[in-house]
Amino acid sequence: MMLKSLRSYKGVTPTLNKSVYIDEASVLVGDITLDDDASVWPMVAARGDVNRIYIGKRTNIQDGSVLHVTRKSTSNPEGHPLIIGDDVTIGHKAMLHGCQVGNRILIGMGAIILDGAILENDIILGAGALVPPGKTLKSGHLYVGSPAKQIRPLTQDELAFLPQSAVNYVKLKDEYIKEVS
Repeated sequence: MMLKSLRSYKGVTPTLNKSVYIDEASVLVGDITLDDDASVWPMVAARGDVNRIYIGKRTNIQDGSVLHVTRKSTSNPEGHPLIIGDDVTIGHKAMLHGCQVGNRILIGMGAIILDGAILENDIILGAGALVPPGKTLKSGHLYVGSPAKQIRPLTQDELAFLPQSAVNYVKLKDEYIKEVS
């Protein structure tokens, strides 16, 4: 893990809990917390400059993803922080902006989730899907499209895969940590 990937903003530097992996080709700025066993892969850009970002346990942010937040204002006193739960797999080139993502979620490659959107637990969001501002995706379903639409309930195999995907990335980041040590 190369500390040059971590940058302070207004005196606040990202906080890393135990066994976190951050690729040296990513950039994390400001008020960002990565919980245990989280991983951030090449070319990820995350800016906790005008609000905060939280990345949960065993969550992985894959290559080229962009994470940002919405500023606090008189019309929106809390703004929109970016809160990502535990055991979340965020596919390549996804964009998450000021939204809340629950636990055990797979976000497909190139998906976009906008301000104030809420993804409850146990969801698969298909590649290229767009979740509009303020939309809530209910637990236990597959969503696809632009805008994202509920397609069907997840199967038992898909529900079992969600935490397994996170575990697979924990194993991979542990291999990377050993490699760069």
